[in-house]
Amino acid sequence: MAEWTEAELDSIDRARELRIAGRRTDGTLRKLVIIWHVRVDDAIYVRSVNGPEAAWFRGTQVQGRGRIESGGVSMDVAFTRDDTRDAEIDAAYRDKYGNGASVQAIVSAQALSTTLRVDPS
Repeated sequence: MAEWTEAELDSIDRARELRIAGRRTDGTLRKLVIIWHVRVDDAIYVRSVNGPEAAWFRGTQVQGRGRIESGGVSMDVAFTRDDTRDAEIDAAYRDKYGNGASVQAIVSAQALSTTLRVDPS
């Protein structure tokens, strides 16, 4: 598996938003949509504020592959469910985006069920 460079991680982390798209069964890319993301150590994590029924999240589950664009970085990626660092990811969302209603939604049980680690592929 490929790894992020420190420069890529820094650029993505500094950006407020990330554009994400999964790949369809035929390999074509879905429409990129804007979501929030966080960095924890050397990994990028995303969640669906609307839970597992959100179209973008369902799209990442078809092949487990897709694309992200953030902070000047465009990368083909793999999506892996990862619930091993939820407390750290919650804290990272609060640190980056504050503690308003949107952040409360992204750290909710519904959103936790969609935690994905995003890795270069």
